[in-house]
Amino acid sequence: MKKIILFIYLIIGVSCIAQKTEYETKTNIPYYSTATNKADSYINERCVLDIYYPKNMKGFATIVWFHGGGLTGGNKEIPEALKNKGFAIIGVNYRLSPKVKAEKCIEDAAAAVAWAFNTIANYDGDKSSIFISGHSAGGYLASMIGLNKKYLQKEGIDANKIAGIIPFSGQCITHFEIRRENGIPEKQPTIDEFAPLFHVRADAPPLLLITGDRELEMLGRYEENAYMERMMKLVGHKQTQLFELEGYGHGMTEPAFPLLINEVNRILKEKQTIK
Repeated sequence: MKKIILFIYLIIGVSCIAQKTEYETKTNIPYYSTATNKADSYINERCVLDIYYPKNMKGFATIVWFHGGGLTGGNKEIPEALKNKGFAIIGVNYRLSPKVKAEKCIEDAAAAVAWAFNTIANYDGDKSSIFISGHSAGGYLASMIGLNKKYLQKEGIDANKIAGIIPFSGQCITHFEIRRENGIPEKQPTIDEFAPLFHVRADAPPLLLITGDRELEMLGRYEENAYMERMMKLVGHKQTQLFELEGYGHGMTEPAFPLLINEVNRILKEKQTIK
């Protein structure tokens, strides 16, 4: 009897190994058209993305990840903490200020998300399960294109089709680089069309805001996000949450990644329940 049980365990073990998800990474994929790339050398150089995806799965979710760097620096990345979780991860490069006006960063972010919507099915992913996230400037970009519908609308995509917006320590007032371009002091808060707060709306996708400790974060970042949470709820948005990670400063990505994964899985489970 023991031999039979051992044999069954061996079969199950081999089966699990055989079914283990394999991942592949493709790098430096342009997300603008060939004609656009040929017409602009900086777009051709900078506007590329990497995709890490499960090879032997169908209908997986995708997280589009925007790097930080104040809209003036940084490079695309596939965060290690998001790997091997059953999702595709898209790491996006975008043009940087001051080589271009900072609004171009927002336009690039929208173009990259549009690429995901238009292309993820070719990798067997589910275009109804595309999430957008990022840290700092990347969180700002995620919020801007998720809340201000005009950027994705220009790309032929309805921003409400995004499955969830999960910014890490993103600015909710007008980004300080855009304020700098307009001669506005760094510590003078501004809310205009370049502020996610300007675009609060009841019908937006689920929004999970994550910041570091209010006493350790930079330039009132927690308070901006707390105001965003409050205003989203006041306009009638039903799925806005804010997490403050006590003891962590602006570089709070390590404890935030599990919250991102939990939120993705929560929304996916909710979608399955509705179906």
